[in-house]
Amino acid sequence: MPRPYAAAFVRPPVLTPQYVTTDPDGAKVNHYRITMRQASAQILPRKTTNILGFNGIFPGPTIELEQGTRSMVHMRNQLPKNHPTLGHLLATSTHLHGSASLPQYDGYASDVTLPGFYKDYFYPNFQPARTLWYHDHGVHFTAQNVYSGLAAMYIMHDKAERALLPQGAFDVPIVISDAMFAANGSLGYDDRNRSGLWGDVVLVNGRPWPLMKVQPRVYRFRVLNASVSRSYRPTLSTGDPVYVVATDGGLMPTTQAVKYWRHGSAERYEVLIDFSKYKPGQRIELRNLSNENNRDFDNTNKIMAFEVVAPPSEKEMKLDPKWNYIPTTLVDSHVMRLTKNDAVKKRQFRVQRGDEDGPWNISSMTWEDVIASNFKLAGADPKLGAVEIWELENKSGGWFHPIHIHLIDFQILSRNGKPPAAWERGPKDVMYVGENEKIQVIMQFGPHKGRYMVHCHNLVHEDHSMMFQFRVGLGVNDPDVNDPILAAPAKLDPETGPA
Repeated sequence: MPRPYAAAFVRPPVLTPQYVTTDPDGAKVNHYRITMRQASAQILPRKTTNILGFNGIFPGPTIELEQGTRSMVHMRNQLPKNHPTLGHLLATSTHLHGSASLPQYDGYASDVTLPGFYKDYFYPNFQPARTLWYHDHGVHFTAQNVYSGLAAMYIMHDKAERALLPQGAFDVPIVISDAMFAANGSLGYDDRNRSGLWGDVVLVNGRPWPLMKVQPRVYRFRVLNASVSRSYRPTLSTGDPVYVVATDGGLMPTTQAVKYWRHGSAERYEVLIDFSKYKPGQRIELRNLSNENNRDFDNTNKIMAFEVVAPPSEKEMKLDPKWNYIPTTLVDSHVMRLTKNDAVKKRQFRVQRGDEDGPWNISSMTWEDVIASNFKLAGADPKLGAVEIWELENKSGGWFHPIHIHLIDFQILSRNGKPPAAWERGPKDVMYVGENEKIQVIMQFGPHKGRYMVHCHNLVHEDHSMMFQFRVGLGVNDPDVNDPILAAPAKLDPETGPA
């Protein structure tokens, strides 16, 4: 087993566009090229681990751009035909989580790219600044593929967050995941009878419990939980607060000081930590208090550590006035201004499991039902531009479910009839539905017509088969120019052909 805080913290590399073009309307377009391939990674001391990675690394390369700069990602599947240890067909579908993409570029689970093929994904990037991430979403094997390494960050900036929050070296991506390893360093996979996977090693940017050296100043951390199933409750070992400034969909209306926050799979929280109160040489740990329904081990109560080094120079402080600044008022986004009076419809859903060995489902709908209907079955059919309230209730017993709604951001109105927790009072696209909890959220559907998914982001639950679709602005038999499978199919890679 690796020792906590022995590994050095690293940042995933930022991907440079291959080239840049301009659309007819004058918008800038960054063109990226990414290849999914099998590779070896140095995760454990003196061991190598086989992974599947975007450009052969885990996490994959970060895409970072400005709001309004569009992107085209040429995504090549150069993976082996079958998973090297688990044996399933490595058909992939890339989802940019947090993007209001057209359905054919949204990573629809059954819109798969086979080994030896590629797909071009177009992303509009018009939303407010936020921390997104891209990951595999291939039907029935998302858990295994993401666990094997197919996950990476995608960061979008805008003028508001650049003016308010630390940038550059002090704007730090944190991809948290957990894993289990065999003695030879290979990844182990045990989903506990399709209930979830909980590893005994916590990784941050692919390193076990790393140590990061920090200056005594304010840092911004973009924290993504990329674990297949595990949730976290991060807290500082000093007992000092952290300052939550952004959620999945970007900046909150006001900063929230919290001693900890509950963090489910696929959620993103941006937090400020003020290291200026600590002395050089002091070590501060980011610990994990965990949550109900997890599976914990000796060191899963740790995430990473920080060691304070020399203070910033006077010149650095003058160049960056945000070095010791915690803003209080942030951005009041459109979704956070929605009220119950805006809603034209309320829908109710229940997350559940039919029996001990049956598939997980949402209100008795599964993805198998969607497939059997020739992709016509939809659990909701909101009109384009409609505001709705959705209520999700968890009576499954013994489980929590991070529920993700594609396309839109939502506001959490209540949790068990009470106001949402301080850390989740911002625009969200994943809601943590804990055991015996009932959550109400409000959202506006758009800007696109088409079919999108709702699913549990415990990826084992998603695969078996806790996912359904909703249909925006379309009748069941209406022609669909943005058909998520047919409108932009994958193509044969001319460089290599089928694996």
